[in-house]
Amino acid sequence: MEDWYTRGENAFLKAYGRYDVVLEKGEGVYLYDTNGRRYLDFYAGIGVNSLGYHYPAYVEAMQKQMATLTHVSNYFYTPIAVEAAEAVKKATQLEAVFFCNSGTEATEGALKLARKYYYLKHGKADSEIISFHHSFHGRSTGSVKLTGNPAYQKAFGPLIDGVCYATLNDIESVKSLINERTAAIIVEPVQGEGGVYPCDKAFMQDLRALCNEHDICLILDEVQCGMGRTGTIMTYFQYDILPDIVCLAKGIGCGIPVGAFVANKKWAQAMEPGDHGSTYGGNPFACMAVKTVFDILEKDQILPHVQKVSQYLIQRLDEVVEQFDCVIERRGLGLMQGLVLNQEAKSVVKALLNDGVIVVTAGSNVIRMLPPLIITPQHVDEFIEKLKKILKK
Repeated sequence: MEDWYTRGENAFLKAYGRYDVVLEKGEGVYLYDTNGRRYLDFYAGIGVNSLGYHYPAYVEAMQKQMATLTHVSNYFYTPIAVEAAEAVKKATQLEAVFFCNSGTEATEGALKLARKYYYLKHGKADSEIISFHHSFHGRSTGSVKLTGNPAYQKAFGPLIDGVCYATLNDIESVKSLINERTAAIIVEPVQGEGGVYPCDKAFMQDLRALCNEHDICLILDEVQCGMGRTGTIMTYFQYDILPDIVCLAKGIGCGIPVGAFVANKKWAQAMEPGDHGSTYGGNPFACMAVKTVFDILEKDQILPHVQKVSQYLIQRLDEVVEQFDCVIERRGLGLMQGLVLNQEAKSVVKALLNDGVIVVTAGSNVIRMLPPLIITPQHVDEFIEKLKKILKK
């Protein structure tokens, strides 16, 4: 494993602070390194591998599609792309789908669509966007500007103009930023990278009403919290609202790079041929992943399972909060959880990795958990016992 790590260090751009573990294969909710050591995966590739590893129906479908058709251009429809788009429409309760390759691309597309609507309405391209402090929407020069964290931005200017930041769960801070140039408000129902902060229901409903009042596009970024992770297929259903545009990725493909932004009819009609594009977006291979994921979620009753097992995880995490003074609180929804420490979380994350459990941080002092949706109470117990042992040290 040390040899593979050294070769990797000599081959890759130093864009990541990688752990000195080289992973080779996965099975169920476990990963294995090149020395054969097993790791309980409570991070699922940053919330991507919702079905874990080697889920039989998923593997079978992808193998079949690989032998049939992997790519054609978007000048043509394919049956599987149409079926995938119909599945997304049904799940989101919105009207028009654009497939891309990642969450960042979904954010970029949503931003362009909101600004195009504003341009058609006002006849000028001077729109502004409201985002939130501690948010994360991607790393391209457009999406990183929407990300409310200066550390991600400071070395890469000049970035796009017209973005300002409100405070999550503070509707007055949003109202103070709205003006005649405001085209959209973008928010994560649960902030992930910024520290696992869920939105209050009243706040989300106020946001929806505010956007209706001012004809502003409400964009919900469900790249990390969507696709069943919080117990409903989209987190916004827990707030009894619909967005104008929703951004999806990660769990929508369960390992195959695919994202989407989905719009209601009002905003979708602003898009015209030539306004946007993606060479690989929506190709048959990616769309088979999308359709298969939705099929499995429904057929295998994954969402009821998430609702049940997440309550057990929350119960066990709350025990940790009660037992250890170094743990301040638990935050999150469903199987998107964070433990807030009164110290840096890196040392705990590293100790867990050494003990065969994969989690990461969210901010400097939060342990973030995004396990596969198929975990069982037994996996929760395994994680909690190892976590308690490390916290005692």
